Amino acid sequence: MSRNVYRKSRAWAPEGFFECEGRGLQWLGKAQAQGGPRVVDVIGWGKDYLDIERVEPSSPTPKAAYEFGAALARMHDSGAAHFGSAPDDYTGTCYFGPLQDPVPMDTGDWDDPATYFAEGRLLPMVRIGMKRGVLDSSDLELTERVIEALPDLLGGAAKDKPARVHGDLWSGNVMWTSDDTGTHAILIDPAAHGGHREEDLAMLHLFGMPYLTDIMDGYRGVHPLRAGFEERTTLWQLYPIAGHCAFFGGGYVTEYRQMCRSLL
Repeated sequence: MSRNVYRKSRAWAPEGFFECEGRGLQWLGKAQAQGGPRVVDVIGWGKDYLDIERVEPSSPTPKAAYEFGAALARMHDSGAAHFGSAPDDYTGTCYFGPLQDPVPMDTGDWDDPATYFAEGRLLPMVRIGMKRGVLDSSDLELTERVIEALPDLLGGAAKDKPARVHGDLWSGNVMWTSDDTGTHAILIDPAAHGGHREEDLAMLHLFGMPYLTDIMDGYRGVHPLRAGFEERTTLWQLYPIAGHCAFFGGGYVTEYRQMCRSLL
């Protein structure tokens, strides 16, 4: 294998896992024509592997962060058919989670973000956590109370159209590389789908991100956010934290409960 190729692999991967990731990268990459961010090039995939370009990492800069924020807004603006849409040309199961323990991520054709977030994200993930014995019926009831409050919690963001989102945009999935033109962000490891733009932005806030203020400034320079985004960040973080409950248990369960209560 060429030194310029990185192979991501897993024996007995779930059906369609690497195809979904590969097509997700290609779908996000189409937005580069509209000024979207660099997305790692896909070379090919099979049942148990995904081959992508090898990226030489470097350190981010404020300028690169600002430019990434602007590019991310353009990627989101490139849109999706519906909330819950799968990447183009993919009809199988979508996934969310770590390489060794991904779980299905529901797809569909929801037309409003509240129903999509409730039926396609929160409830399925909480039920996975219950099936694994880390969440219980009281967590489901707490989640349902948050869902009942979604019209008020979403505010003006309920009017947003479906965006083309990365879906797992924590800092580890934003690589930085440098060339003769400067330093640039490159996206990897998506759970790409049609979703709400604030999902990706909330994920950037979740586990720490270098030069986050610069990223947000760049983003808002292209696409101003609805009033109250800061108050909605916790709402959008419920899905990945519920996922961490299912994957890892432990303190994430307490964190999920505290986050839900803080919204009520």
